[in-house]
Amino acid sequence: MNTGWTFAGEPAAVGPGALTLVEGSTFCLSAQSGDVDPGGVLGLFVRDTRVLSRWQARIDSQALQPVTVLSHAPYGATFLSRMPPGPEGRALLLRRDRYVGNGLREDLELINLGTEEVRCELRFTMDCDFADLFEVKEGRVQSRGEPAISWESGAVEYASRGEHRLACRVSSSDFALDGADGERTPPVELRIPVQVPGRASWRGSVTVTVRVGEEELALDFPPDDTEERETPATRLARWVSGTTQITTNSPELARVLSRSRSDLAMLRIYNPELDSAVIAAGSPWFMTLFGRDSLLTAYQALPMDPSLAVGTLLTLAQHQGTKVEPVSEEEPGRILHEVRSGVDAEMTLGGAGVYYGSVDATPLFVMLVGELARWGLATDEVETLLPHVDRALEWVERYGDKDGDGFVEYQRATDRGLVNQGWKDSSAGLNFEDGTTAEPPIALVEVQGYVYAAYLARAYLARQRDDEPTAERFLDKASRLREEFNRRFWLEDRDYFAVALDADKRPVDGLASNMGHCLWTGIADPDKARRAARRLLEPDMFSGWGIRTLSAKMSAYNPMSYHNGSVWPHDNALAAAGLMRYGMVDEALKIICGILDAAAALDGHLPELFCGFDRDEFPGPVPYPTSCSPQAWSAAAPIHLMRLLLRFAPDVLNRRVWIDPVLPPRLTYLTVHQLRVAGGTVDIRIRRDGFEVTGLPEGFELVKAPSDLVDPLLAGRAAG
Repeated sequence: MNTGWTFAGEPAAVGPGALTLVEGSTFCLSAQSGDVDPGGVLGLFVRDTRVLSRWQARIDSQALQPVTVLSHAPYGATFLSRMPPGPEGRALLLRRDRYVGNGLREDLELINLGTEEVRCELRFTMDCDFADLFEVKEGRVQSRGEPAISWESGAVEYASRGEHRLACRVSSSDFALDGADGERTPPVELRIPVQVPGRASWRGSVTVTVRVGEEELALDFPPDDTEERETPATRLARWVSGTTQITTNSPELARVLSRSRSDLAMLRIYNPELDSAVIAAGSPWFMTLFGRDSLLTAYQALPMDPSLAVGTLLTLAQHQGTKVEPVSEEEPGRILHEVRSGVDAEMTLGGAGVYYGSVDATPLFVMLVGELARWGLATDEVETLLPHVDRALEWVERYGDKDGDGFVEYQRATDRGLVNQGWKDSSAGLNFEDGTTAEPPIALVEVQGYVYAAYLARAYLARQRDDEPTAERFLDKASRLREEFNRRFWLEDRDYFAVALDADKRPVDGLASNMGHCLWTGIADPDKARRAARRLLEPDMFSGWGIRTLSAKMSAYNPMSYHNGSVWPHDNALAAAGLMRYGMVDEALKIICGILDAAAALDGHLPELFCGFDRDEFPGPVPYPTSCSPQAWSAAAPIHLMRLLLRFAPDVLNRRVWIDPVLPPRLTYLTVHQLRVAGGTVDIRIRRDGFEVTGLPEGFELVKAPSDLVDPLLAGRAAG
């Protein structure tokens, strides 16, 4: 059983050459051959449980040589392997077309490349350990006793013997089962006798289905249907065609944006109850809804696809806290940290499978609702979410600020919870300059910025409903918070904001990237913001590829640490947004170009993080060994960076759209097609000599200037 709620810090290494297929909360990790070898982290995972821990193909008793793997969709791939040349002269090629979704389907073709007929057995060795995902990724799989294994015509089934009733059934009309029905000892070898004439092929199919309790999960790709007619395929095609399209003269940038779209497609989880998708945090270990990760991803991806924000918000609202439960850290109005459904979830997660130990998800929830309102999107859903917004803000003030000092703090409720509950959630992720760990309760610098922006979002929502008293009340809250924040967090002699206040209300003086988020939200006074921004770009913070999570001058700095010196793309995208907000365009472009250069050097892909070595030390960014790939908020970061280059800010309340594009030297044109604003779509064409915007909703004013958001508090009052 897990000793803690969730794994804090970096995930396990999958290993070189492993391939991930994913559809919703189902994923399969295999070798390039398609095999799942036992004893490691590979396997087929359904609902956070490994249902296949071994799946190896052989011809007769001989292992196969991998030829290639062709990945054609997030959920599907073709594996080609051959029988090694031998004295018998058989030239056999095995093709395995695999599709995952609530289980697995594998279409088989054994191709005889020779002229003589071949008789052989295609054998699959399988096993199932029903291990919880957390056990697997942390390398501590525990034995639950041998499962019950039963044979019947054309199928074998593994069933767990514990209180969590799970079953994994492997079926094929081609199986030749050995012996009478009954129980067997694992592992099981499944045999398919094959007879293939020369220059011909044999075809068959195997399915892996899962039963949870009495519920038989329906395969997304059943054997009696084709891929093209399946729901995941049609949903994916519809989603891609409906997203905003961006074109540019830069092949490198085009590749980055294309990879962002495909990575986000891979991480979408369909919620049939709401007929919408949410975004999972990352593959392979975090294919589930996370509060903070999913909200920040949806915010960054909103210009490309607002539906991710809508689905994420509605799903989080379904799980919003209603009671005080210390083990799960649920509190009324609180937004969850993560959802899990593995075999250990009920024991580990307070009996509910939902953990709420996040200090920032709740204000970020309110921020995202406000952003949808500013864009004039999903108006019916925003109205539905308004009571949840108010409950979230009640949590901020009652439970988030238990000591009543005006700041939101965190401290885990039990020894099972996360020690650090901000985005740097590893146990060593928060330090003083001398490396001393800060003691909770802790008020994080960026969280105060999120709360400030949440207050402004609620004021905006009130103004849209002609509720001036509520708008003024939240504007006053924002004003008081900003004044106190700039007084208590600013370190005048160092030109930066403290990363936190500790249990004794002492400023935690580690120089960290977190304060960049405060520039994004606008809580920083303009003079302090500009000084802090310049500090972020000094050599000890800026590596050339991006801003480090921790200054190289701090005692805890390590360029290969998870949170104390590495570079995170989403962190940099938010900091760049902050610099743009305060009019520091050249400085923002320096960050934007660094991150895009890193993506180009990594074949168009932005991983979860990379190491913080200086750009002049190595020819490219040094990958972080256990970085998630793809990871949601990194995949969405390039989309957010494109919005920053547009300097685009809609304001439907005042029927204005602000735009003042800037292009780095490498770009000569940038076009944006099908950008959704206020129920319509907008097209933007930018060249060196100017830009044009078409499709604005009727009655909207196009303001060709940076948006008036340096001081959003005063801007909000002026709008009133």
